[in-house]
Amino acid sequence: MDHDHHHGPAAGQNAPHAPAGGSALTPAPDNHSHQAHGTDDEHTVHTHGQHAGHSVAMFRNRFWLTLALSVPVVYFSPMVGHLLGYAPPALPGTAWIPPILGSVIFFYGGQPFLKGGLDELKARKPAMMLLIAMAITVAFIASWVTSLGIGGFDLDFWWELALLVSIMLLGHWIEMRALGSARGALDALAALLPDEADRITAEGTETVKVSDLAAGDTVLVRSGARMPADGMVIDGQAEFDESMITGESRTVLRSPGDTVIAGTVATDNTVRVQVTAVGDDTALAGIQRLVAEAQASSSKAQALADRAAAFLFYFAAGAGIITFIAWSLLGSIPDAVTRTVTVLVIACPHALGLAIPLVIAISTEQAARAGVLIKNRMALERMRTIDVVLFDKTGTLTKGEPALKDLAAAEGVDPSELLALAAAVEADSEHPVARAIVRAAREQGLPIPAASDFSSMTGRGVRATVNGTTIQVGGPALLRELQAEEPQSLATTTKAWIDRGAAILHIIDGHRVLGAVSLEDAVRAESRQAVKALQDRGIKVAMITGDAKQVARAVAEELNIDEVFAEVLPADKDKKVAELQSRGLKVAMVGDGVNDSPALARAEVGIAIGAGTDVAMESAGVVLAGNDPRAVLSMLDLSQASYRKMWQNLIWATGYNIISVPLAAGVLAFAGIVLSPAAGAVLMSASTIVVALNAQLLRRLKLNPADLN
Repeated sequence: MDHDHHHGPAAGQNAPHAPAGGSALTPAPDNHSHQAHGTDDEHTVHTHGQHAGHSVAMFRNRFWLTLALSVPVVYFSPMVGHLLGYAPPALPGTAWIPPILGSVIFFYGGQPFLKGGLDELKARKPAMMLLIAMAITVAFIASWVTSLGIGGFDLDFWWELALLVSIMLLGHWIEMRALGSARGALDALAALLPDEADRITAEGTETVKVSDLAAGDTVLVRSGARMPADGMVIDGQAEFDESMITGESRTVLRSPGDTVIAGTVATDNTVRVQVTAVGDDTALAGIQRLVAEAQASSSKAQALADRAAAFLFYFAAGAGIITFIAWSLLGSIPDAVTRTVTVLVIACPHALGLAIPLVIAISTEQAARAGVLIKNRMALERMRTIDVVLFDKTGTLTKGEPALKDLAAAEGVDPSELLALAAAVEADSEHPVARAIVRAAREQGLPIPAASDFSSMTGRGVRATVNGTTIQVGGPALLRELQAEEPQSLATTTKAWIDRGAAILHIIDGHRVLGAVSLEDAVRAESRQAVKALQDRGIKVAMITGDAKQVARAVAEELNIDEVFAEVLPADKDKKVAELQSRGLKVAMVGDGVNDSPALARAEVGIAIGAGTDVAMESAGVVLAGNDPRAVLSMLDLSQASYRKMWQNLIWATGYNIISVPLAAGVLAFAGIVLSPAAGAVLMSASTIVVALNAQLLRRLKLNPADLN
C-alpha cells in the first residue's frame, strides 16, 4: 500500500506515528471486556502436572480451613505440649480432638495430594504429590493406631500431619497465585476498549455502554476515538492506528468494506462502522485467554524439584524397608514399626514443598514491579544462558512515532518562520506527523500564527490559510499534483534525507516550495542504555526490521548495534533466529507484531512488548508491560538470581532429608544417637524457616530499569 495518504513520506518509508488516546497500558475506568472472565482466584487451571484441574481458590480455601483446624490439633497434642513445656487441658473428650480434626484435615486438606499421588503412581512417575501422599497416609494410619491404643505404639503424628498438610497447601497456593500474577497486567491491555459508544439508530445517535452493543449495530467512531468493537467500515474513510494489534508504526487507511478491530484508533476522520463482534468474540478479548496457557508452563527448576521429590520417595521407601528389616532382626517389631513410620513421615520435608513456590512467587512479584510479566518460568530460567538479544526495531528500539529531525529553508526564507508556518497549518490536524511538527515548534518557543480554512487532502497532505495566504504541507504526491519544483539547493539536502530513510514533507506557497522538514522514527534514549549494558555483560545485540537498509543502518550506527538484519520479510524473521542459533548462539527475541510470533516461538526466550499483539504475546514466554528495552536487563538479573535461589533451596531441602532419614532409621543407634519423631519435626520446621528466609533475600534485588546501566 502507498502510505503517503496524509503527508506523503518518501516511497518505501514507514510513516511512523504515535498511538492516540494514551498508552496502550492505560486501563479504562470500567473494563467491560472483563465481565465474563472472573478473577485470578476463580480461574481454574487446566495443566498437565501436579496442579491439573485445580484452582487457586481451591488451594486457598483448603489452606485456611486446614490451618484453622490445625490450631486445636497442635495445641492438644501431648508431644507438642512436652516440647514447649505446657500441659494441654485434660477435659473430657479433649483426647479425641486431634484424631477427629486430624482425620478431617487428612481427607479434606490432603485430598489434592492423595489424588495427585495416585495419579503419579498410576503414571509410574513419582514426584512431589506422591511423596506428600505417602507421608500423610503413614502419619494418618500410625496416629489412629496410637489413638486407639493398638499394639502399644507411641506414634502420635496428628500434629505433624496437620502442619504438613497446611504447609503444603500454602506452598501450592503461593505457586499457583504466582503463575496467575500476570493476569492483572494482561487485563490492563484488554482495557483498551472505551466505556461508551455512539450507536446510530433510526432516530439519530445515542450514547450506550460498550457492553450493550450487539453484532449488526452501527456505531459512529469520531477522529481520535477508539473502536468499541470489531467491525466493518460502511461509510467514510480514516487512518487507523493499529499499533496495539499489529505492532507496526504506520497508520492504515480503512475504507468501506475494510475490517477494523476493537481498541484501534481513528486518527483523522469520522467513520461509520457496522459491528461484527463484541465482548469475548473480539480480537482484543483473546489477550485474556493467554493466562490459561501461561499457567501450563513447567520450568526446568520445577522439574528439578519433582526429580528431587522422586529421589526422596525412593530414598524414603528404600530406607523404610531397610529400617523395618534391620530393627525386626536386631530389635523388636514395635521398635521396627516406630522407626519405619518415623522415617516415612519425616521423609517429606516442608522445605521442599515451599522451596520453589516461594522463589517463584517472589521472583514473579519482583519482575512485575520492573515491568516484566513472567508467562513461562522456563523463559525466566533460560534467560541466564542467552548469548544474543535480537530486537525488533520499530516501537522497541525506536519510539514508533515521528519526530522532526531536520529543517531546510529555500533561499530568502527564515528557517524559524518556516517551522512556525508549518506548525500553523498542522495545528488543527490530529495526525501524528502533524503533532510532531507542532511539538517541534513549541519546543523551540516559536510563536505559532493562527490558521483558518483547514482541510485534509487524503493521500497528499493538508492546507490552511495563514495570514491571508494558502499554505500547503505534504509529501511527494503533493509536489506531483502541484507540479512544483524544489530549488536545486533544497533538492540536494532532501535527497540526503531520503537516502537515510527519512520521511520528507514540503511547505508550499502556491507553486513555490518554501522549504522542507524530515521526520524519522526517534531512537529511545533507553535503547542506548540497554544496548550498552548488554554489551558490557558480554551479550551480543542484533536488530531485525522490515525497513530499508539505509533506515536500519542509521539506527544501528546510532546505537552501536553488533549485527543488523534489514528488509526482512515477515515470514523470514524466524529464519534469522534460526541462523543465529546455527552459529551456536542462544537467542532472546524481543518483538511486538504478528509477524514476530514465529521468531518469538523459535527463540530460546521470546519477549513480547506489552503494547504489541495478542499473537506475539501468546508466542512469547515473557511480556514487557511497557516498551522500555532496559526491562530485558531486569529479566537477565532476575533469571540469574532466582535460579541461584532455587538451587540453594533444593540443596538445603534435600540435604536435610539425606541427613535426617538415616538418623531416624537409627544408623547411629549403636552410639546412642537416635532421632526421635519430636526432634525430626523440630529439624523439619527449622529447615522450612531457612528456605523461607533464603527466598526472601530475592526482595533485595533491585530491578528498576532506570538503575540498570
